[in-house]
Amino acid sequence: MAGRAYVLGVGMVPFAKPGRGLSYDEMGEDAARLALADAGIGYAAVQQAYVGFVYGDSTSGQKAVYRLGHSSIPVINVNNACATGSTALFLARQAVASGAVDIALALGFEQMNPGALGVTYPDRKSIMEEHERIVLNNPKDDPKAPIAARMFGGAGLEYQDKYGARTETFAKISEKARTHAARNPFAIFREPLSVEQIMASPPIFGPLTRLQCCPPTCGAAAAIVVSESALKRLGGRAVEIVAQSMRTDPESSFDSGSMISMVGYDMARLAAQDVYEIVWRWARRCRRGRAA
Repeated sequence: MAGRAYVLGVGMVPFAKPGRGLSYDEMGEDAARLALADAGIGYAAVQQAYVGFVYGDSTSGQKAVYRLGHSSIPVINVNNACATGSTALFLARQAVASGAVDIALALGFEQMNPGALGVTYPDRKSIMEEHERIVLNNPKDDPKAPIAARMFGGAGLEYQDKYGARTETFAKISEKARTHAARNPFAIFREPLSVEQIMASPPIFGPLTRLQCCPPTCGAAAAIVVSESALKRLGGRAVEIVAQSMRTDPESSFDSGSMISMVGYDMARLAAQDVYEIVWRWARRCRRGRAA
């Protein structure tokens, strides 16, 4: 795509435990209004909206966006599991970069239930069949643990076996995240934790303890994505989306039998290679422009 895409405004609401915050449509409206205000535009200027959520009925996006107004623009609902928010932004950027629109809204929200994640439709095949096959073949598997912990904890065990990583190294990731959260007024947990506290919390599976596992959380965030021509017309400060990539599982995710590959390493590597290539080409153009 020859066009350039910029983030002109962003908005976010404080994240909260289930039952302690606003309804999904209210959170979505608030985040979108904050993004519009940050961009210095009204909702009438938005030409398309991409709305991401996982836990909700099929047109929850319309329910949230209609609180901003009834402008008759396309509202595309996006459900892509843990990649839902980035997928909404990917599609908004793609629409702008392609020249289809000049201004797009990327909005994401979630209103979750308390407790561990469950199956919504038990009357049909599991979407995780291929993943579960590899989990069940793991000799260190524990069927009493939650499935997500068995997947990522199993990958952690494989990583330790392969590279000799210490369990404390995994705990340091949570320590780092809590350090950042302490400075973020929108974060759900703002109390710093030490590696010792994280390691002392109840074990879940493999190197994972309770304080290393994501809890159900409710919140919303939004971004206004604009074209270069719209940015010149509107003015203001913006950040260019120089590179973005989306990948799904290659054959190695399931054929190798590796827990690390199954939880996403291979597709993440491919996506990283994509953006590095795009950034390299972008940097070359910039250098040529300065030289000219």
